[in-house]
Amino acid sequence: MNESIKQVIARNTWKENQVLRQILGICSSLAVTNLMFNSLIMGLGLTFTTALSSLTLSFMRNWIPHRIRMIVQTLVIAAYVILVDIFIKATLPDISKALGPYVGLIITNCIIMGRAEAYAQKNPPLLSMLDGLFAGIGYTAVLLIISFIRELLGFGTLFGFNVNFIGFETWTIMVMPPAAFFIIGSLIWFTSNRAAAKASTKPGGKKP
Repeated sequence: MNESIKQVIARNTWKENQVLRQILGICSSLAVTNLMFNSLIMGLGLTFTTALSSLTLSFMRNWIPHRIRMIVQTLVIAAYVILVDIFIKATLPDISKALGPYVGLIITNCIIMGRAEAYAQKNPPLLSMLDGLFAGIGYTAVLLIISFIRELLGFGTLFGFNVNFIGFETWTIMVMPPAAFFIIGSLIWFTSNRAAAKASTKPGGKKP
């Protein structure tokens, strides 16, 4: 049975968030979250790619031989990633340099491959596109939360604008990858515990 649009949104943005619940896309979450603008561009690029690749692969699902589906998925994803990479290089060259190889590595991002394999291959195009879209939005939201903490405490700025009006001492560690690791770990712990607590309150749920 196909999901409703509301179920697709809730599942991808919270219940099965790709970073916090599925533990996917961790490499880019560690690498590009020192600045909010970098995180936003990376998230939008992945969202665009995930939504359109899921849409395309869902349209093609009945014509793709099963034995070569992974190759076709990679080719479709790569085509959209190339468009994203060209657009960022042409319009935001400084951001392109800051993101480095991580835009190109969207091709092998487990989030996109996972949505293509687990959902787009089995569901109609519109739902598949929405699944990819909100999977990307959920990923972007997590990146922005992490980068909000890191940029504020590490640089005293948000989206490059100085907000350190009280002159607090910035934390050098916040601009380093270990900070992202600990923040992601804390967010995963929080969401997992909340999900477990919620499950235990349902009828038939096990109390901790």
